[in-house]
Amino acid sequence: MAATPAPPQAPPKPTWDPRDPVRPLLRPTIRIRLTLLYGGMFLIAGILLLSIIYLFTAQALGESASELPFKVVEGKVQPTTSWCQLPVQGTGEQLNEAVSACLQHQGDLALDDLLRRSLFALLGLSIIAFAFGYAMAGRVLSPLGRITRTARQVAGSDLARRIELDGPDDELKELADTFDEMLERLERAFTAQQRFVANASHELRTPLAINRTLLEVHLSDPGAPVELQQLGKTLLATNERSEQLVEGLLLLARSDNQIVERKPVDLAEVASRALDQVHAEATAKGVGIRGERAPAVVQGNGVLLERIALNLVQNAVRYNLAEGGWVEVTTETQHGQAVLVVSNTGPVVPAYEIDNLFEPFRRLRQERTGSDKGVGLGLSIARSVARAHGGRIIAEPREGGGLVMRVTLPI
Repeated sequence: MAATPAPPQAPPKPTWDPRDPVRPLLRPTIRIRLTLLYGGMFLIAGILLLSIIYLFTAQALGESASELPFKVVEGKVQPTTSWCQLPVQGTGEQLNEAVSACLQHQGDLALDDLLRRSLFALLGLSIIAFAFGYAMAGRVLSPLGRITRTARQVAGSDLARRIELDGPDDELKELADTFDEMLERLERAFTAQQRFVANASHELRTPLAINRTLLEVHLSDPGAPVELQQLGKTLLATNERSEQLVEGLLLLARSDNQIVERKPVDLAEVASRALDQVHAEATAKGVGIRGERAPAVVQGNGVLLERIALNLVQNAVRYNLAEGGWVEVTTETQHGQAVLVVSNTGPVVPAYEIDNLFEPFRRLRQERTGSDKGVGLGLSIARSVARAHGGRIIAEPREGGGLVMRVTLPI
């Protein structure tokens, strides 16, 4: 057997124990960082706004002071604007009232101009504040995006991924380190499980192969009694069933992972090969085979994809009508996906029984019971292989009896 690759190194541990209720007081938590960030942004924005208002006010007052609405000409007051009406001659009280009115009106104009400029300054600062806040929020929350992307990759059965988040020892780094530790434990558990199944299946192959050889040798003896011949055939069938079970377990353990080496595979060719393998069985049972198979090329493992088609077609032939049954196998591409559909006649299948068909060792209305139709792993293997290729398999009851099995794979 090939050497087992070394397990990945453990992610860096936080500088404090997450289970310890006593934590450092000056720990740079997300709450403190966000408080300082937005508090500092508010302070800077306030300082900028006060500075702009001060400059606008100074400018408005300076313009008001430099441009008086009147001027004195040879001891007489002469207005310089249309809105400042001063009497050319009059008493001192009349002149003071007129000057006060002009100055009050000039102040109102300065305030209106200041308000207009302040509104434009507030609008500009708001746009800058929102843009800066959006950029800062994205920077603060970028570790969450990294954690989410890793979780999505892990959801696709890629347990070798790690976050390995760098930065301050805050809540996000604590979450990332905990997530990495959980992934490491899951990877060890899945690897141990798959290694156990693979080793057990491999070890069971040798005695089964020896039993098959001995039985075939005894059955080839023409002088063997009829009872011994019948017993040998029964034992040979039982041995063959055990070999199928071992191969199914091994394939099921392997197909739960993502397919690393992918090559172009035509589902039409895969389906044709599966039909060739079950043609004799279908002919013996009187089951007709039909359907058009258009080219549908996907990237994947040809052997595993052929196993999907073979399992579905074998089930469609074996669980069919005694007379006049048929199996329809079609392949096509729809909406950027390759589709393999296997339909068949047969007994009526309740909708609530569909999910049970995909469980290991489960069959319709029976569990873990002996049968000459299979070992109960066909649909489980098909679903695992489809998931390993990034696709899925759906079963639907067919009107009138039978099933419609639909496999969709990304192109």
